[in-house]
Amino acid sequence: MLTLSVLPGEYAVCQLPADQVIPAWASAGELFSVTRTPDELSLVCEADRVPEGVRHAAGWAALKLHGPFDFALTGILAGVLNPLHAAGVGIFALSTFDTDYVLVQAAQLQQAVSALRGAGHMVHSSPDQESA
Repeated sequence: MLTLSVLPGEYAVCQLPADQVIPAWASAGELFSVTRTPDELSLVCEADRVPEGVRHAAGWAALKLHGPFDFALTGILAGVLNPLHAAGVGIFALSTFDTDYVLVQAAQLQQAVSALRGAGHMVHSSPDQESA
């Protein structure tokens, strides 16, 4: 059994050109992620921080897996992703040194929480997601 928490707020996944400087708006807030590849600069940040004209997909809710998890452990993320896949919930995953975060479309949050609880995981809701 894993323990997860629904984080408050709405998140967006953004795409910028690979050579663009990381904008200040992207690196603020409680949770943000920056990934640069030769092909693109991908950002995850609070949706209300994304300026007009930036290519993005908003409407994501974030779930935090309570770690830390040792790097030798296997299947931690799969234990969350498999029930979500079975429930038809799409995801965007982020990993840090200590833990993982899974973003799901806010419209599917209830479905995601139900699937995770059905798989035996404990899911804590944020105050603004009390019905989750």
